Amino acid sequence: MALEIERKFLLLDARWRSEISRSEAMRQAYLGGSKCSMRVRIGASGAYLNLKAKRLGVQRLEYEYPIPTEQAIELIEHFAEGAVIIKTRHFVPSADGLVFEIDEFAGDNSGLIVAELELPSADFAFEKPPWLGAEVTEQSRYYNSNLVARPFITWGNAWD
Repeated sequence: MALEIERKFLLLDARWRSEISRSEAMRQAYLGGSKCSMRVRIGASGAYLNLKAKRLGVQRLEYEYPIPTEQAIELIEHFAEGAVIIKTRHFVPSADGLVFEIDEFAGDNSGLIVAELELPSADFAFEKPPWLGAEVTEQSRYYNSNLVARPFITWGNAWD
């Protein structure tokens, strides 16, 4: 069983930018699914098909498979539901050997920046950098699969 253990955070400021080790432009689309999100992602490191359990929390089942970029493009063109997510993922090493993946969104999600940290266990105590803000792991609106249907520009001051 493939288990993803991940926490999501907002950022307090831009101090993290000086710590970026590399960045990768990505686009991804969701193909539907009632019990899982089915995602196709294309980036500089290749194309992937990903299946992730649709549930909130730190731990979720996740499976990811490399696929040819041409097939990923076809899947997006023919099966994508909703908008395509466009973002740049910045990789920022942490003091304890982990890596923050900071997604800076574009298009209808422009202005949204979310940091994710994959952990070796749900109770792993990691060092929080001074630029890390509020945790949003349990808030579904920050999940990429939900940004397709309800992009950041539509949030206003409320979330229903």
